[in-house]
Amino acid sequence: MTTTQDIQARGEALVGAAVSGDAQGARRGTDFFVLNSYVDEGIPYWERAVAAGDAFSHYTLARYRKIRGDRAGADALYRAVAERHAPSAYGLGVLLRENGDPEAVEWFRRGWEDGRHLDCKIELGKLLAAEGKLDEASKFLMSDIELGDIAVFRWSQLFDSIRADFDRVAADLDAAEAEGDEEAAVEALRPLFDLEKHFRTYPGLTVEAAALYRRASALSASARVDHAVFLTETGGDAAWPEALGLLHGAHEAGYQGASYALGVLHEQRGDLVEAERWYEVATGYDHKAAQWNLALLCKRQRRYEEAERWFRAVGEEDEDVVEQLARIAAIRGGETAAPGKDLDRLPGLRERAEAGDVQAGFAYAQIVRDWGGADAAQLFRLIEPAALAGDPEAAHDLAEVYDKRREPVLRDQWYRTAAEAGHHDACHHMGWLSEYHRDYREAERWYVRAAEDGSGLNSMLAGKLKAQRGAHAEAEPFLRMAWEQDGDAAYRWEAAGYYGLALHRLGRLAEAVEPLEAAAEHWDEVRARYSPDDLDVLSRMVRPDEELVAVKEKLAA
Repeated sequence: MTTTQDIQARGEALVGAAVSGDAQGARRGTDFFVLNSYVDEGIPYWERAVAAGDAFSHYTLARYRKIRGDRAGADALYRAVAERHAPSAYGLGVLLRENGDPEAVEWFRRGWEDGRHLDCKIELGKLLAAEGKLDEASKFLMSDIELGDIAVFRWSQLFDSIRADFDRVAADLDAAEAEGDEEAAVEALRPLFDLEKHFRTYPGLTVEAAALYRRASALSASARVDHAVFLTETGGDAAWPEALGLLHGAHEAGYQGASYALGVLHEQRGDLVEAERWYEVATGYDHKAAQWNLALLCKRQRRYEEAERWFRAVGEEDEDVVEQLARIAAIRGGETAAPGKDLDRLPGLRERAEAGDVQAGFAYAQIVRDWGGADAAQLFRLIEPAALAGDPEAAHDLAEVYDKRREPVLRDQWYRTAAEAGHHDACHHMGWLSEYHRDYREAERWYVRAAEDGSGLNSMLAGKLKAQRGAHAEAEPFLRMAWEQDGDAAYRWEAAGYYGLALHRLGRLAEAVEPLEAAAEHWDEVRARYSPDDLDVLSRMVRPDEELVAVKEKLAA
């Protein structure tokens, strides 16, 4: 086990190497702290090595400043050495790109041209693709390659495959237009559905995609619905009027599916009145999905007779229908709580929201999301103002919207905002994020804050990290709570293993036997939740069977 004296000796050696200009020695010292997860212990030595001018210490300290939320501090550290240290040029470029700063391109360029940092080259290629320049991106990535530059092939192949999909769609639309074939126009769009996962990362692609959707829309009413959905997913609120026009046009042209799509999109946006109106139109075509959605809307609003009627229209032989009818019967019999609370507040909240009341808008968003079936991502316009006004619950919800939109930087910024305001679920996310970056002490601090909500899971996570660093007395109350609180929880066996470990190290041998026996019996279930390739996690994991043997030997002695 590493002692305080060992850490001090390694730290002083790191600083000494930095002062003498021994970059390799300083790197070895940094590796000791990073690989052993001694981030808190390493920070003061990295700060001294930074003062001595060591580039890799700048890079390492900047990484942890960024992970811990000090992006300005990370920027300054990267900049101090980026002109002479390619990894720092890359780190600075990533930071700036995440901030939406076009200066990122310059640092990626320097990192590639001056330091042949392959990740910088890849980022330059991705930036070209983000502008919609797929051919240029692929050509650049494949230029000036050397043996060992294999990482660029993945990205070049991706951009080539996207280019091929676009070209195939365009060719199929050419044929559909020549024949005036509506069904062929709809079918031609199918490859674009698979490309949607790339549109947020490479927004320039949406320009070409939109042009292809527009061509299909001119030929087919059904394609107008696909076009409208594309616009709502890529264009946000600004694209809603155009999407709405396409949907109304498709309905007026006689496409029966347009009314269902109008119902779905209005429901996602929290406009339940319009959603219900359009679902009712769709039910006139015996549209089963519309009948189901309408039944759910009625049920949430406690209009049970209507809900039952629409569920039965779907088909009483349907297992899901049978289950829903049974739930309604249970609600009417007083066996379960009725859904739909606060829905009667919606008209007043909406009126206040339209008059500029930020909190009324957020309250409206919460109700229609929780009880009306709305999609949080479609309620951005109501959530963001409350988050900007400092509401921690709104900040958390906004983080979840960004998560769904696959924008991790904004997601984590808003989770941090909510967590720093005391939101327990956000604290849990920050703990997970820190753990992902192997910053275990920071993760521990966040899980401790998350555990203030009384959650057994958060208590287990906080106690586990404390036990792993040897703080067994601190870990014991957290682990005891998790062990005693939730008898059926999946994490209980993991809590048992670390609780037994803590009791063993605290000399409470007889108490350690029961949790260790339970953990040993179920430990295969625990290990199955972790990747067998994550050697860092596995190396830190308690071995309850070995702990149990040691405890029993001591008790027998």
